[in-house]
Amino acid sequence: MKQTVRRDPSTIISRNVLLTSAGRNNDNQPRAYRARDALQNALPAGHPVEIFVERRTLVRACRPVAAGGLDNSGFYQQMAHGSPSYFHLHLVSDATGETLTIMAKAAAVQYGQIRAIEHVHPLVRTQRQLARVLQEIESAPGIVLYTIVNRDLTSQLEARCRELGVPSLHVLEPIMKVFESYLGAPQTPIVAGQHVLDADYFRRIDALNFSMAHDDGHLPGDLNEADIIILGISRTSKTPTSIYLAQRGYKTANVPLVPGIDPPASLTEPHRAFIVGLIASPERIAEIRRNRVRLLADRNLDDYVDRNQIANEIAFSRRLCARHGWPVIDVTRRSIEETAATIIKLLHGREASEAESGETNDD
Repeated sequence: MKQTVRRDPSTIISRNVLLTSAGRNNDNQPRAYRARDALQNALPAGHPVEIFVERRTLVRACRPVAAGGLDNSGFYQQMAHGSPSYFHLHLVSDATGETLTIMAKAAAVQYGQIRAIEHVHPLVRTQRQLARVLQEIESAPGIVLYTIVNRDLTSQLEARCRELGVPSLHVLEPIMKVFESYLGAPQTPIVAGQHVLDADYFRRIDALNFSMAHDDGHLPGDLNEADIIILGISRTSKTPTSIYLAQRGYKTANVPLVPGIDPPASLTEPHRAFIVGLIASPERIAEIRRNRVRLLADRNLDDYVDRNQIANEIAFSRRLCARHGWPVIDVTRRSIEETAATIIKLLHGREASEAESGETNDD
């Protein structure tokens, strides 16, 4: 579980007061108690307010160096032992922060028992913008991950993190070092280089427009326009998977399957599109459909959520795909991203087989 904060995340208030550091102010009164008293006055009488203060100890940071040893310079603050329930995670980027967010999530999920409170700071490109970010890091110390091209800003961010005793890492730097070592050429820093309006960008936009226009059975007249066609009964994640594939640049259409209704004849005619069927367990589909029915309370949809009926629909899908040699993917325990990745892998496998077959025929 994680909580994302984008503005002034230094204090989190519900029933509790959370302070990221303990200390005393000029009149020698503990800050925690002053904050508690201020909040207590703002809440209804009798509303309980507790105080939680993060406790950290200093430990020496070990960083890898070129010689393969450890650089023990610098001290980082480490949360106290005893299974902390949360930690602050600052993501600082000079672009959208999309790459950074994905990488941070991949790491944070490995510590599922500890809640990551994300502070996302996108489009940080000036001294003034960085100053605001540093203020938030000081207010809520924690791990700082960043992708900033400007070396002056990078140096300031790293220096301030060292002063605060918090760990910081340029997440792309290790990758760029590998590229530089292997290619034997220095990098050419480009801010938001992955978001340039090039041919690939417009190809993805074209794919997205195609997928939205060919959702839920709206097939193109010529299936050669489609890269992928997804089949499946209701609530098998056809549309979100199609949209995700479109964002990857694949023109994707999807077709609902209903027992007793033949699929479009054009599916079995010669075409270049890769066809794949999606299924899920009857229990999973029934659960999703019940939630859907709550929004359609004025309709009699008992068969729609009946487990036996759903099992028959799944069996119909399996038979249809088996008859035509179309692969089937069970999405019961798969995310949209995992389903899309599996489809792309199958597509590339087919393309590789066709290429190999073509080479054999030439011989």
